[in-house]
Amino acid sequence: MTTLWWRRLARFFKHLLLNAFFLFVFTPQWPAFGNEAYQLHTIVDQRHFDFLVWETNAILAKAESVLTGGHSYLDRQTRKQVVLDYLDLIRSAQQLEGQISRVYVNPEITDPEMASRDLQLELAQKRRALQQLQPIAEAIIQDQVEIILVEEEFDLLGHAWPPVMMHMTPLPSLLVVSRRDRIDRIHAFSLEHGLSTPAMEAIETAVLDRLDRSALVVPIGGMGTYPAMIMEGANVNWLVEVTAHEWSHHWLGLQPLGFNYGDPRLRVINETVASLVDREIADLVIARYYPEFMLPPPVAEPPPAPATESDVVAAPPPFDFRVEMEETRIVVDELLAEGKIEQAEAYMEARRRFFVANGYNIRKLNQAYFAFYGAYAAEPGATGTDPIGPMLRQIRASSPTLRAFMERVAPISRFEDLEEIYERVAVEKQ
Repeated sequence: MTTLWWRRLARFFKHLLLNAFFLFVFTPQWPAFGNEAYQLHTIVDQRHFDFLVWETNAILAKAESVLTGGHSYLDRQTRKQVVLDYLDLIRSAQQLEGQISRVYVNPEITDPEMASRDLQLELAQKRRALQQLQPIAEAIIQDQVEIILVEEEFDLLGHAWPPVMMHMTPLPSLLVVSRRDRIDRIHAFSLEHGLSTPAMEAIETAVLDRLDRSALVVPIGGMGTYPAMIMEGANVNWLVEVTAHEWSHHWLGLQPLGFNYGDPRLRVINETVASLVDREIADLVIARYYPEFMLPPPVAEPPPAPATESDVVAAPPPFDFRVEMEETRIVVDELLAEGKIEQAEAYMEARRRFFVANGYNIRKLNQAYFAFYGAYAAEPGATGTDPIGPMLRQIRASSPTLRAFMERVAPISRFEDLEEIYERVAVEKQ
């Protein structure tokens, strides 16, 4: 056997050991034993996501990619084209799936199976092509993210540590359960992919009726298993960003901040750190390998002219989702703090309708919604007045490098640690 083959084999077993470690680290997200957890299990019934089957299939796919290493012999331009071709195939497959779905919901079509036969055949061809191209495209994205991470000093012996590993796949949904008297995520269940809206509603209603808890089934874009689960998508910016986001969780999984992910405040810190890191890494990857997909910088708008009374009546200010959602969260927190649970829930429903009227199709706005989306505090919005986002953004701005920022926040094991770091940063600026 050649030295290269042995190196690939050693790399595969290294990934296998890391996979076992991260599977253990992230199991605290699975339901804890207890009376309430048991009742939630019965509500979810057979809709749990099977991680064991997914991990087995993902490991086998990655083993084939690592051992063959076919992408290693491609030049830079060919690698880029492989990724873009793969994403184009995903886009085409998704469009075909949409056309097939419209055939089946059209009441004027009496035999949708026959009417969509050609579309089904074309979709099957696209899916076979995707299956062949996926391991190579994923390996290329992993390498591109790894190169940037090494340049940002996240390396061990010249390679990113932990190694960048992801697999695009249909993702589970996440059932988030919160208290009703305050926004507090107390349970999270991974559910099978493709749940219908009526099935989601039935689960959420059962949790409310039986346990008096707020519940919401939400889609996710990625999950920090190892390899990371990444939702199938056709946007290269999004793909690179989510790959970097989940790698950030892998890196933090080896640190106190990752060990304590189950703590609600530390979960917000963890997710916010990963969101700050993913944007920086993704911007560098896109600029290096896909410059034509770089997002343009925001255009500075000229100062508005003084408004007259007629201007105010004729041209209301544009709708700003983040500002409106931040206001909603603040009011909800105030109402819940006063013990006005029913009023808070009625207010959230009224606000949901307001968001829908402005083009944001939020299916349900409740305590569980804020318990989930409020964990991502890189930007204002569902976090309300939570100081975690602003504190972490300031710490990042005061850190000379991304690695220095990560090393500053990695030892955090309680919210007070973040406050101490923030205070030290404030003193350094003086």
